[in-house]
Amino acid sequence: MQEASIRIGIVVSEFNYDITHLMLDKALSHAKFLNAEVKSVFKVPGTFEIPLAVKHLASRDDIDCVVTLGAVIKGETKHDEIIAGQVARLISDLSLEFNKPISLGIIGPGATHEQAMERIEEYATRAVESAIKMSRRVRIAGQRPQVIE
Repeated sequence: MQEASIRIGIVVSEFNYDITHLMLDKALSHAKFLNAEVKSVFKVPGTFEIPLAVKHLASRDDIDCVVTLGAVIKGETKHDEIIAGQVARLISDLSLEFNKPISLGIIGPGATHEQAMERIEEYATRAVESAIKMSRRVRIAGQRPQVIE
């Protein structure tokens, strides 16, 4: 019997869209390569708005996991640190609240634009892989007792 496909929701920030649209392209391509089904792509204005979209997608029965994509670029102040830290914390909290994997594919804080451009593929593909792996492991954990790898 073939395992059911993992159903993914993707949340992507439009801020720094020259970076994040490429991340979305890589994430969609990698999900397809891994035989996962992308059920929804939710675009938000900025990284700060990602948690609300995650909550919306995680509450859906037709989504097994959520992938987040964004780029928080270092500026003149510590604003990037505040945004990235708060968003990461809220994403983690939502994963526990909804008992669904939510991966962190957000570049930063502290990244320059050039560093973010260099990390597009790595962050996007790892976020997709992490969400899919955890979804499969959560599925297995709910079926029978065993060592989960």
